[in-house]
Amino acid sequence: MSTPSEKALVPFVSVDNMMRLIHHIGVEAMLRDLADYIEADFRRWELFDKTPRVASHSDVGVIELMPTSDGEAYGFKYVNGHPKNTAEGLQTVTAFGLLADVYTGYPVLLTEMTLLTALRTAATSAMVAKYLAPKGATTMAMIGNGAQSEFQSLAMKAICGLDTIRLFDKDRAASEKCAANLAATGLTTVICDTPEAAIEGAQILTTCTADKQNATILSDNMVGAGVHINAIGGDCPGKTELAKGILERSDVFVEFPPQTRIEGEIQQMGEDFAVTEVWQVITGAAAGRTSARQITLFDSVGFAIEDFSALRYIRDRVRGTPFHYDLDLLADPDDPRDLFGMLQRAKP
Repeated sequence: MSTPSEKALVPFVSVDNMMRLIHHIGVEAMLRDLADYIEADFRRWELFDKTPRVASHSDVGVIELMPTSDGEAYGFKYVNGHPKNTAEGLQTVTAFGLLADVYTGYPVLLTEMTLLTALRTAATSAMVAKYLAPKGATTMAMIGNGAQSEFQSLAMKAICGLDTIRLFDKDRAASEKCAANLAATGLTTVICDTPEAAIEGAQILTTCTADKQNATILSDNMVGAGVHINAIGGDCPGKTELAKGILERSDVFVEFPPQTRIEGEIQQMGEDFAVTEVWQVITGAAAGRTSARQITLFDSVGFAIEDFSALRYIRDRVRGTPFHYDLDLLADPDDPRDLFGMLQRAKP
């Protein structure tokens, strides 16, 4: 059996190595790092190829591909969303991703992205809240306490300085799980019996529920002036969390309008409903929060540039470390024109 050449090898970050890397860096430090990479890429937003994700919908979920390129590197993520999976002992969301060199087309990184997606989603939420949330915010209502809830809570602590999380889930066991996981983090957690109770005293309201349906997690009369809403559960057609009246009273900020109008909360609104792109706020081209009584809403569905940022970060952090394997992924014949000859020479 021949030994693969260096050109054949692609670094692969397994789930085990991703967990080792996260603990090596520290969860909160990694969330801050990812937010920095995402913010840097939002500042050069106009350089990127941008397209709504390619989605294959079924009765039970969705499978998506999320590609983009900045002209030098190309990245994509494979991700699914199957809310029914939890009842079968499976993850609602799984993902993996690839980063490639545009000049050669050769992959330079293959990695798990189930954990990484949770981290980049939370980092994006907190990075945007840094621009849009009320000054001096200390408390977040976390409505929906599934797999994303701890990451969202820690990102808001690490990046925005929050110290209190008020938890609500229709399954109280999920809230108890979240509170237990956050017990040693320095955050104060309060388990609430209703979403109305959860939002009492909270300056940031995060909704993150999984059911693929038009739901009303926050009704119009629940949302008072001056809050920032971080709506991350609505991420496909036919799935929303907020009452239409909330959108009508809010200044709405989005990642990529052509995708968000299909998948986000604003799918409830007409095509002419005004939104502001987050990258414009970050670069100073558009206003973010302008008054204390303003309701700001980040209608987040997740976008490929955030995954690209996460892939860039992992590529940079695993280089020269033991937190990856080298996969024999690419054929490398002695003569690039003689792929068949390479096959024949490997014959047993």
